[in-house]
Amino acid sequence: MSPAFDRQPIHAELERARLDLHGLVEQATASDLRRCTDGTRWTNEQMLWHMAFGYLIVWRLLPVVRLFGRLPDGYGRRFAAVLNASTRPFHLVNYLGGCGGTLVFHGPRLTRLLDSTVDKLHRRLDAETEDSLQRRMHVPVRWDPFFADSMTVADVYHYGTQHYDFHRAQLTLLRL
Repeated sequence: MSPAFDRQPIHAELERARLDLHGLVEQATASDLRRCTDGTRWTNEQMLWHMAFGYLIVWRLLPVVRLFGRLPDGYGRRFAAVLNASTRPFHLVNYLGGCGGTLVFHGPRLTRLLDSTVDKLHRRLDAETEDSLQRRMHVPVRWDPFFADSMTVADVYHYGTQHYDFHRAQLTLLRL
C-alpha cells in the first residue's frame, strides 16, 4: 500500500502564488504595468494576467485528465498528438489571449479571479481520492515547457505554480 499523497505542499504553493500576485498587483504603478517583460512580447500587465490564467487552465484541465485517465492509453496518446500538431495556432491564441485578457481582468478584478480559482482548486484538491490523484494522461508537450509526456492529476495541480514561477521571473516591475 502506497502512502497517502501529501496535499499540503500544493496548498502552500497555491497560497504563496495568490499572496504574491496580490502584492505585485497592489504595488505596480501604471508605468510598471506598461513596461515590456523580459523575453516575451507581453507587457507586465499582460504577463500578470497570463500568470493567473495558468490556474484557470489547471481548473479546466483537471476533468480532462480524470476522463482520459479512465480510457485506454492510446486515446490519450492520439489526443496529445492532435494537440501537438496544432502548436502554432495554440501559441498565437495564447499570445492574443494574454493581450485581450488584460482588457477585462486587471487590478482588483484580476486578484478576485485568482482568489476564486485558487479557492476552487483548494476545495477540489481536498476532495480528490488517492485514485483520482494518480489518474494520468498524455499531454501536448510542445505547448508548454512544464508539460511532461504523461501527467497525473497531482502533476496538473503543481503545474500551475511551475507556470506562475517561470513567468514571474520575466516580470520587469521595479519593486519585485
